[in-house]
Amino acid sequence: MTLIAGAVAVITLYLLLQMFRSANPAVLARTIKFGGGVVALAVAAFTGLRGELAVAIPLGIFGAGLLGWTPLANAGFGNIGGLFGGGAAPASGQASRVRSQFLDMRLDHDSGQLGGRIVAGPHAGRDLDEFDLAGLLAMVPAFDAESVALLESYLDRRFPAWRQNAQGNAAGGQRRTAASGKMTAEEAYQILGLQPGAGRDDISRAHKSLMKKLHPDQGGSTYLAARVNEAKDTLLRTHNG
Repeated sequence: MTLIAGAVAVITLYLLLQMFRSANPAVLARTIKFGGGVVALAVAAFTGLRGELAVAIPLGIFGAGLLGWTPLANAGFGNIGGLFGGGAAPASGQASRVRSQFLDMRLDHDSGQLGGRIVAGPHAGRDLDEFDLAGLLAMVPAFDAESVALLESYLDRRFPAWRQNAQGNAAGGQRRTAASGKMTAEEAYQILGLQPGAGRDDISRAHKSLMKKLHPDQGGSTYLAARVNEAKDTLLRTHNG
């Protein structure tokens, strides 16, 4: 019985590791954060019922922060809420857009979901989600460098292991330089998901929120992070001017 139980444990652990490897990093991170918040609140409730309020209260605040609910922010302690990612942030429903010669990409601020539409070439008008990995890689030779960089960012999120599995490094592994002209204020507002005329605080909050979602641990990309940084710098220069 001990041998059978050990074999089952090993197989279960192996299957869990395979699930972690194939999971979308952004979804996985949100799942872990949500699970941690639920566990923290459960432990806080248990310790509170036992009368250990000195442990229960901070643990409950921590769990609530992981779930995105920060009651202390409403009482004038916004910085404490910010420790858990629940401080002031752009309003829900916002999205960032980055456009190149061949692609129009959209990053949802709430879910971190990255999607795109082809705007030029034989597949113009179709969503990237309609194609499998082989079909997407087949488009690379016809794309300009900026479009390739955007496509690679999309592939990193949808197919986390595509670089290791791609034959012959067909897409260049993001080695190309996506040279682009000087970013306009209109483009910068679209990238940060802001309306024209947004203030410096709004710009800083949108930039901070997006950079968290574009972190490598969240399935982000160096190229998109660079574009977000450029958008912030462009708009801040406009305000300074």
